[in-house]
Amino acid sequence: MEIDRPPPSQPSARSEPGLGEGGPPGEDVAYWEGLEHTEEFRRLVAARMRFVLPATVFFLVYYFLLPLANGLAPGFMRTAVIGHINIAYLFALSQFVMAWLLAWFYIRKANNVFDRLAAMVRDRAARGRSSQP
Repeated sequence: MEIDRPPPSQPSARSEPGLGEGGPPGEDVAYWEGLEHTEEFRRLVAARMRFVLPATVFFLVYYFLLPLANGLAPGFMRTAVIGHINIAYLFALSQFVMAWLLAWFYIRKANNVFDRLAAMVRDRAARGRSSQP
C-alpha cells in the first residue's frame, strides 16, 4: 500500500452482493440457487469423482507402500543401486514424481473435460430461474 494513497473504500455493511444502487438484481445476474440439482452439475461432479477417487486411492496406496515395504522387506529396500543410494531412497524420491504426474494428469483432465462441463453449468446459471427444474 502506498503512503500517499487513501485505503480502498470498503463496501457498505448494509449493501447486499448482487444488488445495484438500491435496486433489484438485473437480468444478467446468474441464478445459482438449486443449481446442484441440474443434470449439468451432476455430470460435472460425476466426472470429477471418476478421476479424483481412483487417483486418490492410487496415491495413498503408493504412498503407504514405502513404509510397508521398509517394514516387511527391509533387505530388499536396502539393496544398493548406485553407491549408497538404495531402493528405499529411489522409491521415496519417486513419490515426488508421482505427485507431479498426478497433478499434470488432473490439469489435462480439467482443461479437456471439467472446464467444458463447468462452462455448461455456468451457462445454465446464466439462463436464470426459468431454466431450473
